Amino acid sequence: CPVQSREIEAPEDIAARLQLRYDGMKSLLFNFFQDTRGEMTGKPRKASGKAVFYKNEGIGKMRWDYSTPEQQVLFSDGVHFSMYFSNLEQMIISPAAVLDSDLTYSFFTGTGNLVRDFYIQAPGEEFRSEDESLQIIKLTPRTPQSQVQDIHLWVSTDSLIRRINILDHFGTITVLSFSDIQVDTLAETSPEKLAPLFTFTPPAGTEIIKQ
Repeated sequence: CPVQSREIEAPEDIAARLQLRYDGMKSLLFNFFQDTRGEMTGKPRKASGKAVFYKNEGIGKMRWDYSTPEQQVLFSDGVHFSMYFSNLEQMIISPAAVLDSDLTYSFFTGTGNLVRDFYIQAPGEEFRSEDESLQIIKLTPRTPQSQVQDIHLWVSTDSLIRRINILDHFGTITVLSFSDIQVDTLAETSPEKLAPLFTFTPPAGTEIIKQ
């Protein structure tokens, strides 16, 4: 009998179910692997770690812990956004509102909207999913961004992002691959137990830079 081809889903429909799934989440945890390459970066850079996002009453919190190649901690408690770099012995603190202009972070923290913020398209010819359970959509910012030219998302049948490919205006490509994804495992966690997830005390001697 003839092989049944996978039903083609419109990019706009993929984006809509993705938005619906993430809007309904209260927490999201995953491990990530990051690969950055391009003429501006020199040798390809690889990194890995784990991330957590939490939303409650319109406030989004997040934390990215890079364990390789060196420790970095990026976290927001909903009021401040802080970046700690162990190799620089610095922590930079900014208002959390700066994340609203970062289209990738804003989606995860609940303030972004794919249809509002992006043109939704089919992927470029060079993008093909080897896994039939994943579909790819291309996002182009409706408002020009200094950091992003376009984004490709690999979306699973259960409407979770498994991979992000970010292209900037200098040809640098950053690929984030997600694994061990956990949805709403923190939904019933008490505020007292959640608080330490979104705070970080840097080592003594760290330079604190407030912006």
